[in-house]
Amino acid sequence: MRKTLALAASLLLLAACSSSQDETLSGTGGAVPGAADTSLGADQSSGLGTGADGSGVASSELNGATTPGSTQDFEVNVGDRVFFGYDSSVLDDRARETLQRQATWLQQFPGVTVTIEGHTDSRGTREYNLALGERRAVAARNYLEALGVPANRILTISYGEERPTDPSETEEAFALNRSAVTVVTATN
Repeated sequence: MRKTLALAASLLLLAACSSSQDETLSGTGGAVPGAADTSLGADQSSGLGTGADGSGVASSELNGATTPGSTQDFEVNVGDRVFFGYDSSVLDDRARETLQRQATWLQQFPGVTVTIEGHTDSRGTREYNLALGERRAVAARNYLEALGVPANRILTISYGEERPTDPSETEEAFALNRSAVTVVTATN
């Protein structure tokens, strides 16, 4: 009975947050596997400038838009993560599309360096998951390099199961945690 009540409460909470969560997560390259990817429709033409109040804040940030070349721009307009099947480091079509957007963005901003973090769900041993996370990060790195991003701008690290997006032990959480996340580490 408790499980049923907890499940019902969780579903109500998710339903209440679903529209804003879907918009936020889809901007990260489809953080919910299978969710609609609306990131390409985001405003990418915002200019840089000084805020009307002279604060030095870009006017695009004051209007809720992102500054081109920023970490936020990358996460919102390009997508920072790709997902993998269970026990796999093979890039599917959706992952390759996200990585193609990342490569285009990285070529547009040559002063940016990134670290690709490999993640797994909690199933398997720690050692196995660290190795699988590494294979996932390397698969993403290799694809970016094949698309023309210089190797010296990309580092990889595996966190295995240590930094889950969702610590729940559900199939949905497992799917969210099987990822390679591209993190902007430096911008010039």
